[in-house]
Amino acid sequence: MLNARNKQTQAAQKIWEAIAPDNLAKFSHADSIKGQQFTVFADNSVVAAKIKLLTPSLLIKLEKQECEVTSIRVKVQVKSSPLPKAKPSKKLSPIAVEQLKQLSKKLSGTTLGEALSKLIKNAN
Repeated sequence: MLNARNKQTQAAQKIWEAIAPDNLAKFSHADSIKGQQFTVFADNSVVAAKIKLLTPSLLIKLEKQECEVTSIRVKVQVKSSPLPKAKPSKKLSPIAVEQLKQLSKKLSGTTLGEALSKLIKNAN
């Protein structure tokens, strides 16, 4: 049963690639043709809206492909993206910490002096 489903999806995808404009085919994929309904998954709502706008011309193209389809159902299926990797924090050298301490003392009472003091505390 799963193999038959895969074949249906592959067949629908081939048809979709033949009729969909390239800029939409990159961001969408066909799911199935059931009854007289062609189901397409869009990566985001912008692509889904564009497909819906093009539905009349896409139905004509499907007819030319000898598909007995009367409607196109568009679903948004957002692809999950991996979380960005946390950047490793860089350590200040002991010399840099000492120089920042001296500078923060010179600038004490100023906004920059306070910021340098916080930086030194976080560097330790």
